[in-house]
Amino acid sequence: MSSLANQPRNIGVFGGSFDPPHRGHVALAEAAIAQLQLDALHIIPTGEAWHKARTLTPANHRLAMAQLAFADVARVVVDEREIRRTGPSYTVDTLHELQQENPGARLYLLIGEDQARALTTWMRWEEIVQLAIICVAARADSAGSGGLFNAPSQPGFPVQRLDMPPVPVSATDIRQRIAAHQSATPLVFESVARYIDLHHLYQTA
Repeated sequence: MSSLANQPRNIGVFGGSFDPPHRGHVALAEAAIAQLQLDALHIIPTGEAWHKARTLTPANHRLAMAQLAFADVARVVVDEREIRRTGPSYTVDTLHELQQENPGARLYLLIGEDQARALTTWMRWEEIVQLAIICVAARADSAGSGGLFNAPSQPGFPVQRLDMPPVPVSATDIRQRIAAHQSATPLVFESVARYIDLHHLYQTA
């Protein structure tokens, strides 16, 4: 019993705009929890996104939709820290905070292949790869846009493949469908679809 008690906790970190959260996000979360044997997975809606050209939906709506989308996924924590943070929101700061809150835990950062290819452009990326194991999940459209991600030839760059079936859904497609007065229910959970309708989100392109 003592050896199990001394084992480090495995904590996943899955950030994104979640604008809106969809079935692909939840599939990735479930795959990560199972394959990485996570004790907790922090779903972290982005606050002020330094890398987004478009204006995000207000954070309170994205947070509420994330809470609805992940409500039935065990071991998920919808984490508000980045939307409560003032100024631009950086992953490296979030990882430092989680490390301080969970001494000795292993941190796993979940990202897509497109994000992985851009990782060396992230703020203080060298610290990110020291703080967390990078877990790269394939996207349905990734094969034709550069193939599988190859980690930079950097000593100690921890990268792990997340094996999951591609889910052909994107938040951009959902927003476009709603703006065109089409149903997004096949792509998002019913609770999220109701929230979008109630608050009249994404109704203009």
